[in-house]
Amino acid sequence: MSKKPIVGGIILAAIIGVVFVGAQINPDNPENEKSPNSEVWSTRMVGSEVSHSGTSEYRSWPIWNGDAHQYSSITLTIKVPYKFDFVAMGDSPKWIKISVGDFSELLYLEGTLVGTGISEYYTWNYVGNKEFSLTKVCKDCDITVERHGNLEGSVTISLSR
Repeated sequence: MSKKPIVGGIILAAIIGVVFVGAQINPDNPENEKSPNSEVWSTRMVGSEVSHSGTSEYRSWPIWNGDAHQYSSITLTIKVPYKFDFVAMGDSPKWIKISVGDFSELLYLEGTLVGTGISEYYTWNYVGNKEFSLTKVCKDCDITVERHGNLEGSVTISLSR
């Protein structure tokens, strides 16, 4: 009896198994991606340097006022859930107060120690209420971001629906 059909069958089964597992994992699954229209506003703050972005519908311009940055000309609709997301590091501002429309929240930076068995590192996130919806249309909403502590550290803030 020849071993070639057995080896060929094992290789074929392995290929089918890899294809099946790959189809289940599917990292390109559109359900795992954010909608390209979901982000309506974002800013990156590093010390006194600020960059911002938004679509033409959601254009904003920062106004420097000490530790506060004010962004205007944001249009938000009612009964739509909005959420702030942050990319923070250990040297990011210790507290951030964000106000938009009738929503205002003070968030604080919290580090979580992660141990892998080989090494330890911190992940950073702002703690507080990051989600809101408006009770009335806010055509020319101002977004105000106040930073406190570690003003030279960087943070990226985005608003998504």
